[in-house]
Amino acid sequence: MPQGNTAPPPRLGLAPNLAQFALLALDNVFVGMLVGSERAVVPLLGRQTFHVTSFVVLLSFIAAFGVVKGPLNLLAGHLADRFGRRRVLLAGWAVGLPVPWLLLAAPNWAWVVAANLLLGANQAFAWTMTVTSKIDLVGPRERGLALGINEFSGYAGVALASAVTGGLAERFGLRPAPFVFAAAVSVLGFLLPVFCVRETLDFARLEAVGLPRTAPADRPAVGAVFRRVSWDDRALLACCLAGMLNKFSDTAVWGLVPIAMTAERFSPASIGATVGVYALSWGVAQIGTGALSDRIGRKPPVVAGLALNALGLATAAVAHGGTGWLGGAVAMGLGTALLYPVLLAAISDAVHPEWRATALGVYRFWRDGGYALGAWALGMGAGWLDPRGAFLALAAVLLISAALAARWMRPGGS
Repeated sequence: MPQGNTAPPPRLGLAPNLAQFALLALDNVFVGMLVGSERAVVPLLGRQTFHVTSFVVLLSFIAAFGVVKGPLNLLAGHLADRFGRRRVLLAGWAVGLPVPWLLLAAPNWAWVVAANLLLGANQAFAWTMTVTSKIDLVGPRERGLALGINEFSGYAGVALASAVTGGLAERFGLRPAPFVFAAAVSVLGFLLPVFCVRETLDFARLEAVGLPRTAPADRPAVGAVFRRVSWDDRALLACCLAGMLNKFSDTAVWGLVPIAMTAERFSPASIGATVGVYALSWGVAQIGTGALSDRIGRKPPVVAGLALNALGLATAAVAHGGTGWLGGAVAMGLGTALLYPVLLAAISDAVHPEWRATALGVYRFWRDGGYALGAWALGMGAGWLDPRGAFLALAAVLLISAALAARWMRPGGS
């Protein structure tokens, strides 16, 4: 007698796993919307409501985000390899639920910083698991495409929430409307994996069949994986450096662009639209850039993305008027689109499936640690040079990273 409740054996590929893949993409839209709800509003909240004048203090909410997100990316990967992806995803949403309410009730800037500690944990666990689960489902042949779609979904969410909360802030004020919207997003994001998302660890194990066997006792320790990804392998070191510096530029858009545009008397809605265009161009283009890297290799998009990001920052540094700001936002978005899914794919190419989540966690530790280091460096730079001078200095550093990636990354790949 057939057993109707027996789950079918896992099959790698996008087509046989389309339903679960789509649900994970939708959940990553909500992950992106939660962080995107801050992009146009929180820097203005610091200046206009809490009267924060120091750039270093103003960017401390991004530093708090990065201080937590970087190390927890590493922990999330390790936990996912041991206990499964879905549990870590649920934990990420559980710590994200209080964030909008803390921002809504915040009596001082310290509350905003504290809320971003939780937001960093939410993004580390939830976004990392949507990435890892999609890689599990599709297998190696469609990895770039899968990562492109994942990052598109997340940054489409960032773009949508940035534009919506900017419009809400202009019409109803900086509080409460933008954060009520964010609270609804967090509830929807939590409920989706509770009821709809399944575990994908068996798909990673299936991919490992036929590869040289890595018994649990023979798997590299976390410290060994950390050393290999961080500095022993120069190609992977170039990927970590590129990812970290890309977060410097994202910090500039998140923390300094709203302040620089406010100084030119742009409205919250205009600021939200500019930040939204940045995230949307980043998100949409990733559908193509991830798949492109499956064809031409990982190295050319990474080098081009760093250079284009530098061009966008230089454009923002000299922008006067809406067209200049939008042009810089689009250039930075397209440059990041060339980098973001491709760096993840390059790391995934170079490591064994049975410890891939740990290796991705190491890369994401360095990449998102760029929020913490970037917030400090850009805060200091903006204080000395003003925001436009900080944009130019960062553009020069990104060009140096592009030269290192061109030299250290292996031809066509990681």
